Amino acid sequence: MHRTHTCNDLTSKNIWEEVILAWWVSNRRDHWGIIFIDLRDRYWLTQIVFDPEYDKSAWEVADSFRSEYVIKATGKVRQRPEGQNNPSMDTWEIEIIISKVELLAKSKTPPFEIDGHWELANEEIRYKHRYIDLRRPQALENVKFRSKFITYTRNWFTNHDFLDVQTPLFTVSSPEWARDFLIPSRLHPGKFYALPQAPQQYKQLLMVGWIDKYFQIAPCFRDEDPRADRHACEFYQIDCEMSFVEQQDIFKVVEDYIFDAVKDLSPSKTILENKFFSMSYLEAMENYGSDKPDLRYDMKLVDVLDIFARSTNEIFSEIAKDAKANRIKAIKVENWDNIFSKTQMKNFENYVKQFGAKGLGYFQMKEDWLKWPLNKFFTESDLQEIIDRVGLKVGDVVFFWAGEKDTVLSYMWKFRIHLASIIEWLIPENLLAFSWITDFPFFEESDITGKIDFGHNPFSMPKWWISAFDNPNKFEIMSVQYDLACNGYEILSGSIRNHDVESLVKAFEMVWRTEEEVKVKFGAMYEAFQYWVPPHGGFAIWMDRFMMILKDEDNIREVYAFPKSWKAQDLMMNAPALIDVEQLDELHIQVKEEDEN
Repeated sequence: MHRTHTCNDLTSKNIWEEVILAWWVSNRRDHWGIIFIDLRDRYWLTQIVFDPEYDKSAWEVADSFRSEYVIKATGKVRQRPEGQNNPSMDTWEIEIIISKVELLAKSKTPPFEIDGHWELANEEIRYKHRYIDLRRPQALENVKFRSKFITYTRNWFTNHDFLDVQTPLFTVSSPEWARDFLIPSRLHPGKFYALPQAPQQYKQLLMVGWIDKYFQIAPCFRDEDPRADRHACEFYQIDCEMSFVEQQDIFKVVEDYIFDAVKDLSPSKTILENKFFSMSYLEAMENYGSDKPDLRYDMKLVDVLDIFARSTNEIFSEIAKDAKANRIKAIKVENWDNIFSKTQMKNFENYVKQFGAKGLGYFQMKEDWLKWPLNKFFTESDLQEIIDRVGLKVGDVVFFWAGEKDTVLSYMWKFRIHLASIIEWLIPENLLAFSWITDFPFFEESDITGKIDFGHNPFSMPKWWISAFDNPNKFEIMSVQYDLACNGYEILSGSIRNHDVESLVKAFEMVWRTEEEVKVKFGAMYEAFQYWVPPHGGFAIWMDRFMMILKDEDNIREVYAFPKSWKAQDLMMNAPALIDVEQLDELHIQVKEEDEN
């Protein structure tokens, strides 16, 4: 009995061996009475041949085959005729002349093309039939890469003395990041479990229990609206925690892992200057308008508020009076004065207006100096200072905005990305640019309530320890919180933890939470920290987002085997779905009818 081969383990060394192949029909071609079929499995393609002069009965059976039929074929390996080699196939030198064939299963016509000869089908159709979509080369490649990535990651951290510890999926609801997914308890009517938004409390409690180096490929569950870089419902992170460490110790572990992972898993990628950059949160916001800057290209935001303050234009001078609340920023695009048309400039203005900008200012550097309608409001020396500060050369175009700080930074960040997307040569291929972002504000004003709330992880250590909370301006208090940005995405978040009970209670008091509330909401940590906890810190790498970058995907859903749609639905399994009344009664749940008004 011959073993069944896969579609990539046959070469010219197997010439005239009898082999068995059993997989899917990719496509068939008839040439002068001979049938050629590309047989496909997850290892890719092998060409098999049915020649009526070689075996007429096999040829007659094959005459009914269509794409996606599952067949079992027996034949001999032979060299392809001269001039008919196909380098696009792994088995490009050989083909199989078939003497026996069996139809194992017929297939309906698939709802979309699989082999890439046509435009990629609509996402909802593909996800509805994901089991078919996984036959596409790119979809299958992403699943294979994910498997390789996870195996590599587990081996790497295990080899560096981290313990792989699984933490519970049924836990308690706590006010941390986003909305919880709640699970009603049948045994405890009226009470609920919550799926963990992250294993945050558990991994810190492991530090109390002497698990000084923990990691986990951790599933996390947050009820957030999906977007291109955020998967609905669940996502996965490389979760780590370490005892007796400082910020630089954390950075060393992360950088070593990423350097190794990129080299071994994505060797076509290059890390910018072969290093990790670093900047504070305030530097990132002022220079790029974002705490996840894309450093693959320059185009920094340049502060020109002090120069505009000296102009005779009342609008600019009025804005510039409040240098704390307002900003006037410029961004340079090199050598584009003859490329941007008037229509493009108008489109740029419409683009920024959708983010709250009232307009778009710009000027050009010509052979005979600076050209823009506002020259009359500035002295010649002030104009020269603008030229020097922005670094203008002949042919450069500069865009600028003035207004309230957060608004200006926000739409300049978006506009910077927009410019990069239309300047095709600006971003080098296969380049990864990493930057640590540090010193985040501990507190911020909530967009929802307007009250003070935690800016990031509530368990982060404040800079300068508990004395930091004595600052009367809560928004000036910094935390030992750090993110890692890569190519315009946040791919990691972490902090040195607040391991002192008194300091932890004080942090929650700053957002109007009492010590009693801390005991109720974080009772295990509050109690455990009474028994001495070592200084510790950690991080979480957003694994799916990092893989999305390494695979050059624009949408994070493409790196999941079974993704949720952009509407947070599992279209294949029809979830979420209605539940039978009997199940609801057993859980003591009554569904509130939606108000039609």
